Amino acid sequence: MPRPTQFHDRLRGWRAIVTGAGSLGDGVGTGQAIAALLAGEGAKVALLDLDAERAATTLALVQELGGEGLVVTGNVADPADAARMTGEALAWLGGLDVLVNNIGIGAAAGQLHTAAEADIERVMAVNLGTVINMCRHAIPALLEGQGKAIVNISSVAGMRAHGNTAYGPSKAAVIQLTAELAVMYGRDGIRANCVSPGHIVTPMVEAHLHDEGRRLRSAIAPLGAEGDAWDIAQAALFLAGPESRFITGVNLPVDGGVTRIGPLAAYDMARGD
Repeated sequence: MPRPTQFHDRLRGWRAIVTGAGSLGDGVGTGQAIAALLAGEGAKVALLDLDAERAATTLALVQELGGEGLVVTGNVADPADAARMTGEALAWLGGLDVLVNNIGIGAAAGQLHTAAEADIERVMAVNLGTVINMCRHAIPALLEGQGKAIVNISSVAGMRAHGNTAYGPSKAAVIQLTAELAVMYGRDGIRANCVSPGHIVTPMVEAHLHDEGRRLRSAIAPLGAEGDAWDIAQAALFLAGPESRFITGVNLPVDGGVTRIGPLAAYDMARGD
């Protein structure tokens, strides 16, 4: 979808943290798009990322939209570093209303008995461990906030098996953790929801997926197209904001319908039947 140009100040005065806020390469990644939309709606946004240069690109976009942002660099997969980064963000924000856990990597492809143990551990540490680390350190501040929302970014790979040793299981764990958070903290006014992207075009995808793979992704989707980072950001914005005040514990696939289509129908679409 086109980059949004109209905003309505619905998060004016809110304070947010977005992890994985940088973007790999040209184009807009999901963390960058989410941070930009939150800022466009008036929120102050702390931009957490491993790479300062990537996060600086997001900061420039936030400022272009008239928002306020702060870059905080470090490794959120490391519990001590996550604590430091959260502390720096909170010191600047003055509190917290929204936490968006967006970090994710893909690795450890192939069968379980041949996948490298280090690769499996890294995927679990990044895809699941970062969510745990950030929630542990940010929830005390969320308890004092006005919005009190956690939005975790998972994947349809956590809903349907793809034959991957670690990526799918790590993303499935994020979906279940989100539900547990919703139950644990609902009476404290914290909502926890999840967005599961499907076939989304991002700089990372474009760097690794060939043309035929892109064609098949579009062909099997009931909507006949791939999505982009702005589609994910719009869903995250909704689940973070006041319009979703009575929604918690949900997993929202943003996937063009690929998790609903049957395998034979998808096969026929891919062949052009």
